[in-house]
Amino acid sequence: MQEFHGRVAAITGAGSGIGQALSLLLARRGCALAIADVDGDGLAETARLTRAIGVETTTEALDVADRDAVHAWADRVVDDHGTVNLIVNNAGVALAATVEGMAYEDYDWLMGVNVGGVVHGTKAFLPHLKAAGEGHVVNISSVFGLLGIPSQSAYNAAKFAVRGFTEALRIELDIEGCGVSATAIHPGGIKTNIARNARIDESVIELGQDPQDAKQGFENLFITSPKRAAKVIVKAIEKDKRRAMVGPDAHLINAAAKLPPSVYQRVIARGASRQL
Repeated sequence: MQEFHGRVAAITGAGSGIGQALSLLLARRGCALAIADVDGDGLAETARLTRAIGVETTTEALDVADRDAVHAWADRVVDDHGTVNLIVNNAGVALAATVEGMAYEDYDWLMGVNVGGVVHGTKAFLPHLKAAGEGHVVNISSVFGLLGIPSQSAYNAAKFAVRGFTEALRIELDIEGCGVSATAIHPGGIKTNIARNARIDESVIELGQDPQDAKQGFENLFITSPKRAAKVIVKAIEKDKRRAMVGPDAHLINAAAKLPPSVYQRVIARGASRQL
């Protein structure tokens, strides 16, 4: 996809952050929108802003962990808009917990949204993208899909899974030559509400962090605006990139991930120890 005017994009997690910024950028490029989020107020605000730009926008209150709901939404998008050319599986949640202390219900919740949501969105929309003859799947991974971080085992597992899933999908689409492509996006620290809305397990205290301080610590690392992230994502689609880093910290972490694990893991361990 190198042209967005007259196309239709579906975006999850569109009520704030990257999803909202991407909705606005695509609207300015003349792209009709089907946007979804569990946050009804945020979703309504995004829709108000995109409609003010002058593009058709439909909304869906959606839990991406609900497979049947995602498939039903994909069908409604095509019914409402006539076609769909782009799906951005952006919705995500966060959890801080040690492996030993992490509750299974918290792990299942995170994986249901961060992995299940990506798989559901991809499988629900892929047949429609192929039917359109031109399309793109964008799945939001993270820099935490590049290397492991203490207290982030569940988030690491999810984002590594998104990376592998998307790369396998891209190769399958290359082989098929169906006019549809796929890109994995690896944002660094983006100024969104994800840390504020995260679940923080008390086990992180074992790593020397107060739960609320952990949230604030992550927010302090957020250096890139959602608006900038949206621009990088759109450019990645236009250039048909297989993988795209978002933010200077993402490029730094990507370089670190190429070092032997014995090197980068020791550096991370020392950094974490100094905070104890």
